[in-house]
Amino acid sequence: MRVLLASPRGFCAGVNMAIEALELAIRSLPGPIYVYHEIVHNKYVVNRFREQGVIFVDDLAELPLGATLLFSAHGVSPEVRRLARERKLRAVDATCPLVTKVHLEAIKYASQGFTIFLIGHEGHDEVLGTMGEAPEAIVLVETPEDVARLVVADESKVAYLTQTTLSVDDANRIISCLRERFPQIASPPKDDICYATQNRQEAVALLSAEADLTLVLGSQNSSNSQRLAELSRERSVAAHLIDGVEDIDPNWFDGVETVLVTAGASAPEVVVEAVLDFLSVRFDATVEVRSLRSEDVSFPLPRELRNVGVG
Repeated sequence: MRVLLASPRGFCAGVNMAIEALELAIRSLPGPIYVYHEIVHNKYVVNRFREQGVIFVDDLAELPLGATLLFSAHGVSPEVRRLARERKLRAVDATCPLVTKVHLEAIKYASQGFTIFLIGHEGHDEVLGTMGEAPEAIVLVETPEDVARLVVADESKVAYLTQTTLSVDDANRIISCLRERFPQIASPPKDDICYATQNRQEAVALLSAEADLTLVLGSQNSSNSQRLAELSRERSVAAHLIDGVEDIDPNWFDGVETVLVTAGASAPEVVVEAVLDFLSVRFDATVEVRSLRSEDVSFPLPRELRNVGVG
């Protein structure tokens, strides 16, 4: 068997920053450490932190007054921040700066009286946080069909934003519909879909042409990981989204000569290595690293942690 190992893959700069922030908080701040929602959407990462005593919560009412709380990489709404202040929580903001960028764009357009179409997935943590910035001004758009149903008071004052982890192709289809329906629609000067999401999608789009099967390391609630599997299937290459080697069914590989392996932006390299080991032992696989571009992006730690000594 031949394995094509996509690069870049795995952790993006925002995920790296959020995980480093939580690790530093565990070492340096009074425990227990609470995190609002999952720090990133990956079962392996979340379980590893649970084993270290981190408590993940969906309701700040569960926290004692004055507790230490991290906001996840996906961002939170102003209402969540208000509740954190009300409960006198020691809040550390590990929101990815690229998500913060979308929040700031939403605030700007709303303050100028625009109706904002947010392209994204209902219920996703990132979407909930962004919509919370200006709920009266933001309309969620999930599909091209949604565009035809949009009703706004002033069609000359509309703008669009996107969730950072979308399929580039899917987002562009919706954006094309929006531009056709609203020719004057405003948009950010720079794409909202993050660089890492785009890079990983580009790798799958190109490399899947050489593969019989694609394995995507990532959790089911990881939007960017789901998109990678979908991209492969759209190119008629079977794909499976798996958390780790324990999810693999050996029957998937009947008649398969070439496997593409990649990982979503919240999947750690250790799970990739375990899958490569499995394929090597079970199928005598040889691994070819296929690097499409390099990534050298990094984000600073949350300001609340920058002066905290490493214990």
